[in-house]
Parts: sequence; structure tokens; C-alpha cells
Amino acid sequence: MPTDSETGYDPTLGNKFIFVTGGVMSGLGKGITAASTGRLLKNAGFDVTAVKIDPYLNVDAGTMNPYQHGEVYVLKDGGEVDLDLGNYERFLDEDMTFDHNVTTGKTYKHVIEKERAGDYLGKTVQIIPHITDDIKRRIREAADGTDVCIVEVGGTVGDIEGMPYLEALRQFAHEEDEEDFLLTHVTLVPYSKNGEQKTKPTQHSVKELRSIGLQPDVLVGRCTDKLDAETKRKIALFCDVPTDAVFSNPDVDDVYQVPLMVEEEGLDEYVMDQLHLTPKALPVDERDNSWRQLVTREREGSVDVGLVGKYDLEDAYMSVNEALKHAGLAEGVDVNVVWVDSDDMDDAEADEVRNEHRERLESVDGIVVPGGFGSRGTEGKIAAIEYARENDVPFLGLCLGFQMAVVEVARNVLGYEDANSAEMDPDTSAPVIDILPEQYEVSDMGGTMRLGAHQTDITPGTLAESVYGTTACTERHRHRYEVNPEYFEDFAETNLVFSGRAGNRMEILEYEGHPYFLGTQFHPEFRSRPGRASPPFVGLLEAVMEREGIPGADNGADSEEVRA
Repeated sequence: MPTDSETGYDPTLGNKFIFVTGGVMSGLGKGITAASTGRLLKNAGFDVTAVKIDPYLNVDAGTMNPYQHGEVYVLKDGGEVDLDLGNYERFLDEDMTFDHNVTTGKTYKHVIEKERAGDYLGKTVQIIPHITDDIKRRIREAADGTDVCIVEVGGTVGDIEGMPYLEALRQFAHEEDEEDFLLTHVTLVPYSKNGEQKTKPTQHSVKELRSIGLQPDVLVGRCTDKLDAETKRKIALFCDVPTDAVFSNPDVDDVYQVPLMVEEEGLDEYVMDQLHLTPKALPVDERDNSWRQLVTREREGSVDVGLVGKYDLEDAYMSVNEALKHAGLAEGVDVNVVWVDSDDMDDAEADEVRNEHRERLESVDGIVVPGGFGSRGTEGKIAAIEYARENDVPFLGLCLGFQMAVVEVARNVLGYEDANSAEMDPDTSAPVIDILPEQYEVSDMGGTMRLGAHQTDITPGTLAESVYGTTACTERHRHRYEVNPEYFEDFAETNLVFSGRAGNRMEILEYEGHPYFLGTQFHPEFRSRPGRASPPFVGLLEAVMEREGIPGADNGADSEEVRA
């Protein structure tokens, strides 16, 4: 099928668009449904990309509290975006850019700037056509050069902030050929007390869509179990779609099983048929089967890894959790993530709570301290790092975790009792972590970060080189502070080694004599994929398995490919 050996893009197809909307409630899993559809189309030989529309007024997700929208995901070009872009990168194994995220703030800002510059020649600037035209332009530009573009419209149909996007979608449907446009609507199908699958929420959701001129081509019901045949028939009848266009997306133990589930339902074949892609698709027996092999691979044994953070919300550390899962797939083990609340670990007024989390920490086989901002919970993170260092527990520190490892060594090895990051304590006498020099004069919180992909040079003969298998790596960053150069000579007197650098910036640290003590100023979790696990996470699991006497599984994975 692919006619371009480099990109896989078939220019004879033209762009095909799949729009995905959601009804009834947010958090249904329309992003995973969309990403799974994309994965199956990619398996069939098509070049697929994705766009996430976020109707909020923020220009990007950079200043959002994780409790609002989960983690802030960072793209290779430094774009700070919604975590759904992370799902698209993981499922499609494609790097996205900031252009693949459309927000109301970004769109309105651009249109207003054009108005101020006189680009509209004195016309009255309105939602229609100026905002809707800009939305459509962004989607088409992001889709350029690919076979299929999947566009997820965030929020729920009926939300006031989402109306301009649905209007743009309505216009889009009229501007594209019928065979190039497909609208998928994901809704909730709950159970009644007597165990009956109820279709009324779906009916009302579709009615809302149709009231603004949109008719779904495909309906996906999110339910605990698969939709009954009678449920599908009822949805089809009242929502005016063929019964064959109604699909189940039931609950599964792991989101990576969703592509297999919707494939069994035949969603991919139906989508390809509606978009006239079937003649161009690879024959079934020639399609990429690596995803199924990976997800269904047998695992031998399990390990417990403590995740020490302050946000008691799984989505706040989604990429870290997924990277641990990917490493488990690579090593053939299940990874149980044990939550350790760093704030509670430092609660001086609640001995029972503090001791509970310290006991959790002491029960795990490995420890990860992830990134974050602000002083809350940092003392608990430092205590966890000290425990890992002194007890030879495999440890991985990410961004803030890297910085707190520097603080821990400064305090407990160098003897600087007051050592800290200037972010946490501006008055510390030993600011071993300090602001980036180029950020001194910047006051805009939305623009004070080192963001995106940057290269790190790795010292030969170090643990870092062993982990990456090379003397250079490119990973994504998101931080304002770094190791203070004034203390380089002091740390040289300890077992702390900065084994990765970018000029005068310290990027990777390790502790000599420890089985696995690694910290990265960057976020390797953002580049981890199910079939290409992040090297620092794989290294952590290998150290855990060696410590626990768990043999490495011969799972057929090419270690060099996994670590590339």
C-alpha cells in the first residue's frame, strides 16, 4: 500500500478525516477510542495522524494544575498539551507537534492578532466565519501529508465552549467529499438497577448533535460489558444509523487492549469501508501484528515500584505509569505501581499517616520520584531518595526527582544542612539548584521554561551509557531550574557523578557504588512507547529484577530496538 517508502503516505488517497465527539459525560474514553482506531488503520498500512481540540480558553496546558486536566504532556517542539496527545503518540508511535493541539485560547489569540494588524480590512470579526475558518485551517494543516487525520473534539456535545468547534465541524462536513469525512460519536450506555443496558443517554446525546446539523456515521457505546444485540438495534433505530454502525467499547483491564477489542467488533473494517479505504488497505494476513503480540505477551512474575509524588491522581503521572508499563512489557514482568504520598510522608502531625506511607516505601522493589513544581511534598521526596541511596534500592528520579537527589546528597553527604532548590527556599544558604540564567528577567509564567527535545552528551563508561547504549540521547525537557554550577567542584568530591551534560547544564546523574541510582533532568517518560520502552525505565526494572532474583524473560524483543 505505501507508495512513499519514507513516510508511508499515499498521495493518491487525499486526506481522510475522522472526527470523534463525546456525549453524556466527559472522561468516557473517546481519546482512547480514537487512538485505537488510528492504531488499527496504521496496522492496515495507512499513515495516520491526530489532532486534539481543547475548548478551554488557555493557550496551552502549561499553567494548568494536574488536578484540572491530569499531567501536562510535552511534545518534541516544546508544546505543552493535554495528556490525550500522549495517548496518540503512544498508540500511533508518531511524534506530534504543537500544531496538533487546537485550543480556544490559541485560536482566538491568533484571530485577534490578525484583527489588530488590519488583516481583515475593517470587517466585523465574528465567530462565523473568522473563528470557524481558523479552526478548519488548523485541522487541514495538521493533516497535510498523511492519509488519515483523526480529530478528537474535547468536552461533551452541548458544552457552550465547544459550540464553535461543532459549527466548524458541520461546515467541514459540507466542504469535504462524503467519502473523506466520518463522524464518530462516543456515548455512555449505563446499566439500570435490573441489569438492563439503557440507551436513552445515547439518544439524547445524538439528538443534541442533530440539532446543530450533525449526524453521526458511527456510534461507539461505552459500557461495562459489550452491547447486547438488542441494545445495538435500539440505538440504531432511534439514532438513525445502520445497526452495523453501532459498536461496543467495553471496560478492559488495560487501555492497550482496546484496539484488540474494537478490532473484534469490526470497527476498523467499517471505518475503512465508509472512507473507501478498503481497496488500499493491506491484506489482513499482511497487516502489522506487533501490537497484538506485545499486548498478549505472557509475563513471568511481578515487581512493585513505588511512585513518590504529591498528586494523589493517576492522570497526574500518566506518562510515568505508562513508561513503567512499557518497561514491564520489554522485560516480561508485570509492574505494580505503589502510590507513596510524599506530602503525607512529611506530615509531622499525623504519625499514623506518615508511618503508613513510609512502610509502603520500605515494601517496594524500586522507587521513582517524578517531576513537579512547588515546595509541597519535597521533603518527603528527599526522604525517599535518601532511603533508596542508603539501602541500595533501585531509584529513578525525573526532573524534580533529579533535582531533589542533588539536594539530598548536598545535605546528607556534603553536610550542607540548609541545601535546597531556590524554587523551594529562595533564602537557602546553599542553593544547589537555581534558576536558569536566561530566565532571570522573565515574568510570564507561561514562558519561563526550558521545553522540548534537546540533546544530552553522555560520558563513556558510565551507567548512563550502559542504559542508553550510546554516548548521546535526545529527550524532552520541562523545567525552570538546574544544578547550580557553583557547586560542581563540591559534588566532584562525592560519589555523585553527572554523567550526562548539555554544555554547562547537568542532565543525568548517578551514584557510584549503588546498583541503580539514576536521575534525569529531562522527562524520558514522554518518549516511551509500548514497543520502544524508555531506557532509564528499562534499566530500573532490570536492576529491580536482578535484586529480586527474577530472571529476564526471553520475550523476543530486540533490546537495541527497545532502547533506541
